Amino acid sequence: MAGSPFETGTNPIGVAVEPKGKFAYVTNDGSNSVSVYTINASSGALAQVTGSPFKTSIEPISVAVEPNGKFAYVANNGSRNISAYAINPSSGALTRVKGSPFRTGLDPAGSIVDPTGRYVYVATQSGTESGTVSAYSIATNGALKRLKRSPYEAGTEPFGVVVAPIGKFVYVANAGSNNVSGYTLDSGGSLKKVPGSPFATGSGPQEAAVNSTGKFAYVTNYISNNVSAYAVAGNGALTQVPGSPFETITEPVGIATCSVSAGKCIPPPL
Repeated sequence: MAGSPFETGTNPIGVAVEPKGKFAYVTNDGSNSVSVYTINASSGALAQVTGSPFKTSIEPISVAVEPNGKFAYVANNGSRNISAYAINPSSGALTRVKGSPFRTGLDPAGSIVDPTGRYVYVATQSGTESGTVSAYSIATNGALKRLKRSPYEAGTEPFGVVVAPIGKFVYVANAGSNNVSGYTLDSGGSLKKVPGSPFATGSGPQEAAVNSTGKFAYVTNYISNNVSAYAVAGNGALTQVPGSPFETITEPVGIATCSVSAGKCIPPPL
């Protein structure tokens, strides 16, 4: 693609695309910022918006955009909090919401917004909330409030977190315990472990993804250089599919799924 690669800040690590495909957001772990780009609808080329990169707290790891494209959330690993921003619908530029950043446990890593746009989930790796996933409700202005029963127990060093497109289940890849925790998600945003959780993965699982139908889940294994594939049962339990795990190139981290329509890859809804 002409112009690629496109400039970011230092040590880019997390990326998210606004649901309508107009803007892309990239966290820069080394420069404590998030770069924002407009996406050319024809070519896919990126152009930084005015004011980009935008300041975050220390060591931003992941970024999540809520499904209506109104707010973005950045998990700051080094400062133990989440930065919340309102998204300008025309330019994609970010404005910090009142009260941001919001406190988490130590070393927050992966973050995700549920398909209804009502809740944010953040994996917390260590400290007093070691091995947990925290849940927050989203106010009308984008501010976050931790749910009363949060945080919820996960495995060791949880990193990636995903909500199934159907909005019934949450999965967390636990890098330190080589497994993935599965939860049911109730109407109030609370989590409850599914039967059999956690489920074995390869070594050093990093990120998880669920396909658009909610029937299959995938986890990248950074140390064992493969990806685990699972069938998702009606209660959210995971069973590895035949042949899993599947070999990848060295040290896989991120993963995404899509449906193919008219020769094009259509990502699942947030």
